[in-house]
Amino acid sequence: MFDTLVNAYDAIVLRRPWLTLLVVALVVGGFATQTTKITLDASADSLMLQGDPSLELFREVGREYSSEEFVLITWKPYAPLLSDESLNPLKAMADELRQLDGVSSVVTVWDVPLLESPPVSLSDITSAEPLPSLETPGIDRDLVLKELTTSPIYADLLASRSGELMAVQINLERDEQYNDLVQAREDLRKVARDGELTPTQRGELARLEAAVKAHTAEALPRQSRLIAEVRAIADGYRDHAQLFVGGVPMIAADMVSFVRSDLQLFGAAILGIMLVVLAVIFRRLRWVVIPLVTCMSTVVVMLGLLGFLDWRMTVISSNFVAVLLIISLALSIHLIVRYRELHAQDPHGEVHERVLNTVRLMIVPCFYTSITTVVAFVSLVVSGLQPVIDFGWMMTCGISVALVLAFLLVPCLMLVWRASGEDAAHDAESTPLTLYFARVADHFGGTILVVSLALLAATVYGISRLEVENRFIDYFHETTEIYQGMELLDAELGGTIPLDVVINAPAEDAPLPGLEDLSGEGPPVAEDDPFLDDGFFDEDPADAPDVPGDASGDDFGDDFSDDMGDDWDDEFGSDFDEFADATEDAFEPSYWFSLSGMRELDKVHQYLDRRPETGKVLSLSTVFEVVKDLMGQDVGSVELALVQKSLSDDIKEMMIDPYFSLDKEQVRINVRVMETSKTLRRNAFLIEVQRHLEEDLGFAPERFELTGMLVLYNNVLQSLFRSQILTLGAVFGAILVMFLILFRSLRLALIALAPNLLAAGMVLGIMGLVGIPLDIMTITIAAIVLGIGVDNCIHYVHRFMREFPEDRDYTATMYRCHQSIGRALYYTTITVIIGFSMLTISNFNPSIYFGLLTVAAMAAAVIGALLLLPRLIILFRAMGPEAKV
Repeated sequence: MFDTLVNAYDAIVLRRPWLTLLVVALVVGGFATQTTKITLDASADSLMLQGDPSLELFREVGREYSSEEFVLITWKPYAPLLSDESLNPLKAMADELRQLDGVSSVVTVWDVPLLESPPVSLSDITSAEPLPSLETPGIDRDLVLKELTTSPIYADLLASRSGELMAVQINLERDEQYNDLVQAREDLRKVARDGELTPTQRGELARLEAAVKAHTAEALPRQSRLIAEVRAIADGYRDHAQLFVGGVPMIAADMVSFVRSDLQLFGAAILGIMLVVLAVIFRRLRWVVIPLVTCMSTVVVMLGLLGFLDWRMTVISSNFVAVLLIISLALSIHLIVRYRELHAQDPHGEVHERVLNTVRLMIVPCFYTSITTVVAFVSLVVSGLQPVIDFGWMMTCGISVALVLAFLLVPCLMLVWRASGEDAAHDAESTPLTLYFARVADHFGGTILVVSLALLAATVYGISRLEVENRFIDYFHETTEIYQGMELLDAELGGTIPLDVVINAPAEDAPLPGLEDLSGEGPPVAEDDPFLDDGFFDEDPADAPDVPGDASGDDFGDDFSDDMGDDWDDEFGSDFDEFADATEDAFEPSYWFSLSGMRELDKVHQYLDRRPETGKVLSLSTVFEVVKDLMGQDVGSVELALVQKSLSDDIKEMMIDPYFSLDKEQVRINVRVMETSKTLRRNAFLIEVQRHLEEDLGFAPERFELTGMLVLYNNVLQSLFRSQILTLGAVFGAILVMFLILFRSLRLALIALAPNLLAAGMVLGIMGLVGIPLDIMTITIAAIVLGIGVDNCIHYVHRFMREFPEDRDYTATMYRCHQSIGRALYYTTITVIIGFSMLTISNFNPSIYFGLLTVAAMAAAVIGALLLLPRLIILFRAMGPEAKV
């Protein structure tokens, strides 16, 4: 069967090399025309865990509270903060920003009402009259500065407490069309998860998937242009202030920008370095050109396929180009080295026969290395995160393309570009450096085993220190604008990454906390509670006792004046008369505008505000604090109900609507988490918040939920970690089965697996020891290490099995293998290590990590294959006893 396939290959491909090359050139050229359609997708949807209930909640909260993405510009003027030299350019910049398509509003200190400059009364904020602002003639700017730096609303949001910095918040328009498409798609996906779709539903789901994809293809460039326009406007005002642009949309935009730059710049640089290294190694032009042509053809075909299928790369899956280069280069070098061996053995032999023998000898190990590498990358498909899944499938397709093109281009180019006699002489005379590895393995076998055990111990320790974390600021170099902007936002303006805590009112039939039945049910209530006899929520207003603060009793005016003071009645008497009439007719205050609701909310708000990981915290509790400050005293049920009922529309839109849903009887606490916090551990932080609300504050689990970008990214990381760690065992099991099929020996299969386990563990251990976390950018490294390491071991063991029967001498066989297949492993490794070292000068830290970890993976894999693997084969006599001398 094998000989039949080789003969067919010979007849179709090798007997017609020029035709084969022409066909391949046409195919590559055809795919090259599609490379212009390649897009980088950095949408939030592409980085989310599909099927995650938190994602559905995140979208629901966004719809309910009309949450908008925003970009922040920090404004640190060279003049005093509220001087004309600072405020006038700030206003001009804000006016320019408002003209941009895609901007819904721009909020600066010019645009907010001032409540303490001088202090206004509660009746002022419930009236339709406009409140003071910086536009108000004669406004006291010293008082304004004090308010901006101390107000529970504005401090750390629009101005820093130091009084040196202001923020410009640019709210981006909600893409309602996109949101509607996504919601419809998710509804059908949910139906599909729960059961089976009808043919009509399947067609509708396919249409919605295509519609979402088409819409993002337009929306992403549009948002990138908007970010660029914001930056351009900000650049025009750098003479007046020090500015930085930040926010979550900026993170996504800069990640795409850096990845695209690295693909273009370092892709070309890596190819150039590889060209130089191959020239130094082989010292023959043909052995430089042939592997590079093969690698470039493989990459072009795959990129063209992505463009043709609209299969989008993300910041994660973009690494597939670099990994594909490694695999394609390895296949080419293995074929070239084997051909050179045959050439050195028989310089005058017929070229066609030599090429055919090269293919015959290498097709089996190359096929098995490709299959096992595919198995390693298929482990990514179960991750649940679409970019990682795409990376797995892209590598699966790419490895298949690399295998096919390597066995089409390399042999045919060998046939049409003939070697000279000097090539054969060079191949025969050169002494490979890998013989030094053979001598080390021969003379220091015990040392190799001891060092391997020590590395294993260090690996286990390093893996135990490995963290699953994702600090976006760590993706960027300290000199970049995005890094400096995020650092400044966290230090002075309340944080970067949003977290929402949504809390539902207790069930109607449940006793309200603090107002339980005093007959013995529920927890006891303090007898001296000043609000114990508050009759505001009594069912029958006529039965309500005449108590202080009771808006429904007959003596409301007298009692309220007696207890709250005549000045309150003089200022708010008419408002409360109208309010009392409204409550008797139709108005029912929300639970969250009652004393019980306020106390519950205040506890949660204050707890979150005290956490060291959090920055600015906003909720209805912020509004209640402002009302208390305006009144100069605590508030009761009547005042709270007045706040809900009578605030002006402008004040409600700014202070109430973003944090309260009347329809759902729900409140939202918006927290901005400090991205630069060295102590931030997302998962531990979220678990602790959940525990505190349940155990310490007594909230039933069904009453509250955590959502926001912080939760979604944490879910992604935890899911990735679980899926990768759990599937690694299955992957090693599958590779072991393939080793058994190929080597037909359990002992040899286990020996071949050992260096792979150590290499994969070493790279993860190094990450743990030096503090590189496992995140969405580095989670794929385990699959890459496996893919590279397995290739080396298969080639080495397969060659050892072929050489050993010649003399059944383990040591002599090892030397021959190091001199032959060892060359290919060494050449591939040294070329990749030098080429990928270029990534260390990138400004995008994930690219640096990828380059360093790839170098570490290649080094660990080749050292394991050339030192540990032969030592284990000799130690355990994996191929039977040696021949008797």
